[in-house]
Amino acid sequence: MKRNIVIAVVTAAALVGGGTATALAVAGDDDDSTSVTRTDDDRDDRGEDRSDDRDGDDDGAVRAAAPGDVTAAEAITAALKHTPGTAVSAELDDGSWEVDVLAEGDTWHTVRIAPDSGKVLGAQKDDEDDAAEVRAALKGASVTAEDAAKAAAAKGTVVSVDLDDDGGDKGWEAETRASGGDARDWNVDPKTASVTPDRDDD
Repeated sequence: MKRNIVIAVVTAAALVGGGTATALAVAGDDDDSTSVTRTDDDRDDRGEDRSDDRDGDDDGAVRAAAPGDVTAAEAITAALKHTPGTAVSAELDDGSWEVDVLAEGDTWHTVRIAPDSGKVLGAQKDDEDDAAEVRAALKGASVTAEDAAKAAAAKGTVVSVDLDDDGGDKGWEAETRASGGDARDWNVDPKTASVTPDRDDD
């Protein structure tokens, strides 16, 4: 009785487009053979394609919230539960909500919130020095950042809300995205929460 002999032979090694191609041949008694060719270039290209898909369409582009995601108002609530104070802005950027909070003692914190679960991803202390201007802009205001986000949500998916403490028109500014991806800017009155189009919005 013959013993089956399996011989693996490297039959070819060639540099193809910067990658190495390796062929393996396996032979048995019946002379049937199977060859397997793996090209490193193919593997690298597949990896590059996957990473490109993860990166998104444009660098620095705001990821529009999908239905079921954590809203701006919910992100602000989660941030304030973690870091008590006054929320001054919230922005959906780089895959998470970033909420700026002015805490006691005029200390600034940025709290990052997961947009799919509402969990706190991290928080850091910031060196902002405009606490006095922010408190002056909020003096007499009854509408919070959370209220402004809820009011603007009637116009589309809110991807940012921010306190405008410059000039005479102090109040909240919000950016929304429609289902088609179109962005619009809105002003939210700090006393009545009425939403009006931003005059500078093209």
